[in-house]
Amino acid sequence: MNELFSQPSRILIISLMILGILALAFSGMFSTLSSVVNAPLISAQSWFSQQYQAARDFVTAPRDVTVLRQEISALEAENARLQAEIIDLQQQLIEFEILSALLEFARSHPEHQYLGASVIGRDPSPFLNYILINRGSDDGLRRGMPVVTHNGLAGRITQVTPSGARVQLITDPTTSINVKIQPTGAEAILSGSITGDISLQQIPQDAAINPGNLILTSGLGGNFPANIIIGQITSVRRQENALFQSASVQPVTDYENLDIVLVITNFNPIDTGPLIPTPENP
Repeated sequence: MNELFSQPSRILIISLMILGILALAFSGMFSTLSSVVNAPLISAQSWFSQQYQAARDFVTAPRDVTVLRQEISALEAENARLQAEIIDLQQQLIEFEILSALLEFARSHPEHQYLGASVIGRDPSPFLNYILINRGSDDGLRRGMPVVTHNGLAGRITQVTPSGARVQLITDPTTSINVKIQPTGAEAILSGSITGDISLQQIPQDAAINPGNLILTSGLGGNFPANIIIGQITSVRRQENALFQSASVQPVTDYENLDIVLVITNFNPIDTGPLIPTPENP
């Protein structure tokens, strides 16, 4: 080989070969050849990778599911805790608003002294309208003391124990309250009913009353202080030959949802019952 080609010839041949290789490289021939050669290798590598990932997922899946379940359980517990906090805060806000309204009522009626009480129960009888409060004779409460809400009159105490009291609501069917109608000043008797509705009876026939007129305690009879709002007239019933008119009343207090009330402690109801003579000593 050395005899066939002189040194200059070999250099020339090598240079031509290099130039040819470079020409092929610049023409993209090597890229095409590389793609053809590497395509099966890439496909095989991709297949092996997919199989490995599937096997890895199969092995680790139970552990991942357990972790996810634990995380979901923790999130559900946290959500329940937050919901309970929201409900508690909402209840505190409602109580704050009620207390603020009760304080405003007490300020608007400074002639009375008040004691706050929480409603702890209701009379189970469907024919009576009573509530139970958590204040009693140990707190200075007595039978006959009026009970109000931030809106107006609620009822009066009828029974007292050392730690609690029974309050007859004005919706009770045995209720009878002397009231006046504003703005006319006409007097009437407010009565409860078995259904819990309240109405006005014995309204003078010549009294000009209309729906929307306010109903307040008159103070007559000595059972309630005067000028405590009760409600307003919703409808009037007149009969030409009757001695009196009657009317339906919408109370200002929601008696089905009482939570906190005020007891007027400085009001002394007047006992209008008949005197019972005491026997003389022989």
